[in-house]
Amino acid sequence: MKVLWIEDHEPVRDMLAIVADKAARARVQIDLVLAPTLMEAERRLRLERFDLVITELTLPDSYDGDMTIARIANMGRHRIAVSTANPDRDTIVDTALRCGCNIAPAPVFKANLPYNRFIQRPEAMLDFFFDQMDQATIQPQIAAA
Repeated sequence: MKVLWIEDHEPVRDMLAIVADKAARARVQIDLVLAPTLMEAERRLRLERFDLVITELTLPDSYDGDMTIARIANMGRHRIAVSTANPDRDTIVDTALRCGCNIAPAPVFKANLPYNRFIQRPEAMLDFFFDQMDQATIQPQIAAA
């Protein structure tokens, strides 16, 4: 699974980089790409295809959560998930769902993510990614394999 994670907090990006390294060593099928800004994420989305894009709602170059999601959604056919500490995350995701966005219906409070568990067991990170995907898109991929 190819995942783009847009995260502006450097300590979180460092932990995610460790998880990506551990997953590669354990041969877990995760290709994790990190982007610190929305502009960097848009550049990556123009050049590469991703199964899942996980984003923070407030980024250095995009303070409006609704606009962040809209810009990501307009960059291709990928699932979007929200991992943020923004207190308006539920409202923003509900709005995106009503607009027909391919977004996970439950935003994740990023302070509750088990980063240490992801580092210890990279399979847990893959499970987290599958939890964010739409079940209708997972079934054809599994059947094709």
